Amino acid sequence: MLLSRRRILQAGLAALPLAHPFIARAAAAWPDRPLRLVVTFPPGGASDIAARLMAPLLAERLGQSVVIENRPGAGSTLGAAQVAQAPADGYTLLMSNSAPLSISPALMGNDRYDALKSFRHVAYIGAVPTAFVVHPSVPVHSLAELTAWIKAQKEPVQYGSGGLASVGQIVGELYARQTGAPLQHIPYKGSGAMRNDLLGGQIRVAVDALPQNLPFLKSGQLRLLAVTTAARVPQAPEIPAVGELGLPGLIAENFIGLSAPAGLDDAVAARLHQEVAAVLRTPELRGKLEGQGFVLADKSEAEFTDFVRQQADAWGPVVRATGASL
Repeated sequence: MLLSRRRILQAGLAALPLAHPFIARAAAAWPDRPLRLVVTFPPGGASDIAARLMAPLLAERLGQSVVIENRPGAGSTLGAAQVAQAPADGYTLLMSNSAPLSISPALMGNDRYDALKSFRHVAYIGAVPTAFVVHPSVPVHSLAELTAWIKAQKEPVQYGSGGLASVGQIVGELYARQTGAPLQHIPYKGSGAMRNDLLGGQIRVAVDALPQNLPFLKSGQLRLLAVTTAARVPQAPEIPAVGELGLPGLIAENFIGLSAPAGLDDAVAARLHQEVAAVLRTPELRGKLEGQGFVLADKSEAEFTDFVRQQADAWGPVVRATGASL
């Protein structure tokens, strides 16, 4: 016997309440397997340091392991694209930073990902100042002296960074343009490899994240001439800031946060934001991150998203003007 349209509708409506508890249980069950946290740089960079310090604490709170996957390459776009194309189920996350979200989008086509449309920016962690670093064999003790020394050389001076389209490269290119100091960029596959060559004297000038260089500043193995901030930072109060040196155009900080593929469930996003905030309130973790030079700050998900938008808008013209490429 054929069912009437009324009976079909009644049967469908009666079944709907049964679906809601199932969906609720599925969301509440997250996470029920390990999470993958993609870092867009090799081990040793600021993003990697933050990821490895936070992952054990997040794993403890979530009840699942957090596996770090270093996926460098193409100006950090390889790892970012991998996350953008992953299922929005909360199991693949991005250690987001300035390279793939503020710099590389200005240098690549729109076919890989969009810094805003392709991601849900869940939790802001903090920013990492960049520093002008030299090997002790370079006979300078200030940024002004470095500029004069570079100009006195017969050939452009090589400077290292953590990679193509990194904050280090962009700041170096801007410095060369604003001061007239001829530089030749040497991109490395990560800050760790670059820093090894800097310590060994194979290169003698670098623009690198502050945290990893603080131990070498203290030991005297490297000399830090300036940080790319408006004012001096508490972690290295003896190092002048480019803002006070009359070079506000060089102010640049590499932000770090946690992002997920666009379309992430609201409940999962809220849980992730809550847990990241909780681990960042842990005195031991805060001490370790701040000791490494991280400047931590609280931002809501909406504030973090607005911040990414502002960074992309501000950095885009600057990045294109430097002539950098992927």
